[in-house]
Amino acid sequence: MIYIESKRKSIEKLKAQYPDAMIIDVTSKAQDEFVKFSPFFPNGGIPVPFSEGKVAACVEGIWQGLKVFENDDVDTSFFYKCDMKNLKRTVRKYGHCLGHRKGVYGKELLGYIEARKQIYLPCYKWVLENKLQKLVTAVRIISKNKPVVLLDYNTNADVNNPESALSHASLIKAYIEGNYPE
Repeated sequence: MIYIESKRKSIEKLKAQYPDAMIIDVTSKAQDEFVKFSPFFPNGGIPVPFSEGKVAACVEGIWQGLKVFENDDVDTSFFYKCDMKNLKRTVRKYGHCLGHRKGVYGKELLGYIEARKQIYLPCYKWVLENKLQKLVTAVRIISKNKPVVLLDYNTNADVNNPESALSHASLIKAYIEGNYPE
């Protein structure tokens, strides 16, 4: 069984709640190989949706790079960031977010939920399938023998819930359980 919990919970509370579980941090702050599950990790070579020939270092770079603001358009420099830092483009700096461009040169702007479905989900799935199969297999095997708790800063597993950021840990769980959202 795989559970999703907040990285903000204390380890003591988590160990008390899941005494036999393996607790795995899948955030950009992880101190082991599971950091590669972070959308900020530069797994490299990730195809940018609707952008023939364009690739990016990390999923978050694609997500942020395709954002369009009232005072700024697509920023492909985010595709190449590899240090897991300064990967956020904010309304404070660029004004209201108008949506995500459907491809670097596309004309269509996608709303938040549609962008999750057409940009974020396919990119993260691509990473799971093409860069992280050994780690996915490891988590799958561990979860067959004992509970696994995946730590993430966000715990929202509902792709259609715009109220909070989507948990990438929930996508790992869904992928392993064979019900990745499409």
